[in-house]
Amino acid sequence: MTQAPGIPRISLVWLLLAQCLVIVPFWAHVPLWMIGLWLGCTLWRVQIFRMRAAFPGLVLKIGMVVATAAGVFLSRGVLIGLDAAAALLVATFMLKVVEMRTLRDARVLIYLGFFCVVVAYLYDASLPWALYSLLPVTALVTAMIGLQQTRLVARPMATLRLALSILAQALPLMLLFFVFFPRMEPLWSLPIPSGKAQTGLAESMTPGDVAELGRSAELVMQVSFDGPIPPRQSLYWRAFTLERFDGARWSQSELARGLPVSSWQPVGPELRYRIIQQPGGGQRWLYGLDVARTDLPGVRQMADYRLMRLQPLDRPLMYSVTSSPQVIREPQLPESIRRQDLRLPPKGDPRSQQWAQQLHDRYPQPDALVQALLQHFRNEDYHYTLKPPALGADSIDGFLFDSRRGFCAHYAGAMTFLLRAAGIPARMVVGYQGGELNPAGHYLTLRQFDAHAWVEYWQAGQGWRSVDPTAAVSPLRIDAGPEEALAADEEFLGDAPFSPLRLRHFAWANDLRLGWDNLNYGWQRWVLDYQAAQQLDFLNRWFKGLAGSMLPVGLTLLLLVLAMVVLKPWQRTADSQLQLYQGFETLLARHGLVRDTGEGAQAFAQRAARQLSGQAPAIEAFSQTFIGQRYGGQPADLRLLRQQFKAVRASLNGVHRVAVRESL
Repeated sequence: MTQAPGIPRISLVWLLLAQCLVIVPFWAHVPLWMIGLWLGCTLWRVQIFRMRAAFPGLVLKIGMVVATAAGVFLSRGVLIGLDAAAALLVATFMLKVVEMRTLRDARVLIYLGFFCVVVAYLYDASLPWALYSLLPVTALVTAMIGLQQTRLVARPMATLRLALSILAQALPLMLLFFVFFPRMEPLWSLPIPSGKAQTGLAESMTPGDVAELGRSAELVMQVSFDGPIPPRQSLYWRAFTLERFDGARWSQSELARGLPVSSWQPVGPELRYRIIQQPGGGQRWLYGLDVARTDLPGVRQMADYRLMRLQPLDRPLMYSVTSSPQVIREPQLPESIRRQDLRLPPKGDPRSQQWAQQLHDRYPQPDALVQALLQHFRNEDYHYTLKPPALGADSIDGFLFDSRRGFCAHYAGAMTFLLRAAGIPARMVVGYQGGELNPAGHYLTLRQFDAHAWVEYWQAGQGWRSVDPTAAVSPLRIDAGPEEALAADEEFLGDAPFSPLRLRHFAWANDLRLGWDNLNYGWQRWVLDYQAAQQLDFLNRWFKGLAGSMLPVGLTLLLLVLAMVVLKPWQRTADSQLQLYQGFETLLARHGLVRDTGEGAQAFAQRAARQLSGQAPAIEAFSQTFIGQRYGGQPADLRLLRQQFKAVRASLNGVHRVAVRESL
């Protein structure tokens, strides 16, 4: 049992450290049994290095690969998809270290490590991961340097300093390529991993589902306005509408999901803003204030005025939106939409239906009836809570007349039911409301606890109008947010005791949190979302409209200038040592001695000395001096090397003169 040849000890140490750093971010995405696989492979490799274990044979290696693939299949159910592919990649990265024997094997392991670092960005492209990824990259570069068998092989800190120096020199080139290299759409996209719990709105929900979102601090989107930020009371971020009600659950209708919106014209002042939306649950809808439109390719406006993508959102997306709040929406309602938004379950909730008829008789105009309902919610003993009691089969009756405790979806659902029962077309709208202002970045942040539901009802000549019954029950929810609205009765984010959002009342902690959020927002906006449109906008702004036509020429010139700056050809000097050796090879080639491919300088000199024994002293003297100065760390002495080269040439010329005299 011998140590694998060619891999220095220091490089092996850096490789094992790099492997550990690379694998850490994957623990949340690979099966837990892979921790044992990694520990076993690492200990096995250490024992091989200590000559206490042997390398695995072919049969054992095949068995390990098959067993690992079977384990991934049993854990994930498939061998296709992001999760399964990432698990197989990490497993290969682990197993490779056991069978690594040669320098080539070590280089393959390093390249696998770089690929794993890139794959991790598919799961997390945030600023913290970007900063962390510098650690495994540095370790991998250091291990690669250690493979070169240089004088640094026994000096780990010197190897590390050289790696950091190389990365620092590569930084300007990386920045230039990032800014100027043309952005292209990917040739394929990866679906969101299945089998994972997703937090967010869904196209079929109960009031309790929306209440559950009120306990989550997960990021939904960030919004920056071109001008002043509108008042919080007007910030209703539409996702989609729910039209179908089966007595317990609200869901989207096929009609609203499939029809495009009727044509409409912008009216009045407009709001312009940019949204960075986070993916979640395979959603295809985008958010916006009423009425929103965007120039983003592949996005349609549907019949309920929501924005819908053709493909699910699988990564953070930045898009620009223009909203026209004063637009009259559908002053003439199609009969199919009217029937859909008046439909009620065939039976159930008799008390609510009877009360709705009484309200209709007393308030025949829709606006008057709506105001009466709001006044009822405002004056009666209703409570806003994230922990409403369970409701029975007649959920609307149980909420309106018995419990009177609920979240926004309870109030919106009950009001929609009452309006329909009174003969007024109505639907429930779900989305988000408000948002936390970050003063440093002047943008809004919305999280899952900002999830909200409100009501739209239709009135002839005025179209769809929005009303929020929650504002009548709990004005603080709309004016200040859920934390203030729940402060008297419930603990905000009680299920997340370590959330930094719970420290918002401590000025210094809140300032740190907002500063970190602003830093992440800048990373998201200026780095992750620097795509083709943003690049063209940036170049047009700086190069005055020449970006489209001049970008290829400018990029070529930039690379040429960069090459000149990096390579500095005007400062380069000829490699005199190598030139003298090439002259030495030419002299010997004239006498029938050609150096073979892969033949080292010492082996070539020994072969030449055997065939030209009379010139052996001169050949060996020149070769030993060249090898010592070139590879042995001896001081460069070109004068001595030239003298010995001349001696070789003179001795070989003597052979030539003797051969000429003998031929005469």
